[in-house]
Amino acid sequence: MCPNVLGPGVATMRTFCDILTGRDPTAGAIVKFPEHLGTLTLRFDLHNRHTYSEEEVKAKRAYTLYTATIGVLTLDNTLISRAVAQSEFRKREDLFDRVGGGAGGGVKAVAPIGLEPVVMMIPADVETVGFLGEKLEMMTVNGLATYTAPGRPIAVISNVAIEYTPAPPPARSGRTGRR
Repeated sequence: MCPNVLGPGVATMRTFCDILTGRDPTAGAIVKFPEHLGTLTLRFDLHNRHTYSEEEVKAKRAYTLYTATIGVLTLDNTLISRAVAQSEFRKREDLFDRVGGGAGGGVKAVAPIGLEPVVMMIPADVETVGFLGEKLEMMTVNGLATYTAPGRPIAVISNVAIEYTPAPPPARSGRTGRR
């Protein structure tokens, strides 16, 4: 469940989900796991989030180095693991994809860049996790900026998948109801 859908990728057809900074995992993107035995594997792709400007590219002022850190937490706020994505933007070809749904039916100015495949082992007793942004560092031609204030979109996830062993079906009673 993604409360902050960025939109569909034009080239990849992936659904991109914004990850915002925050302290409450129930407010982030949520993955509820099916009943399973043992640990399960959570896979997703982590991208930095770039606001594209053709004017800045033409003026050769578009350089940005992004480092985004997110956390995957249980709903009681226990950190399972962190993931970090680092990528650079210089030109349009550095974008991972463009996102549909922009003004007039075009593409949005915000787009995912970079691709960091993430694999996490989720403990057997965890039923649901939330994704929260922790910190974004941006190095631009104007210097370094760090963002941690709650509610700021700092990264994007896509391609979320889980691998697990299903729980066995409930035991059937030995009675058939006939006499």
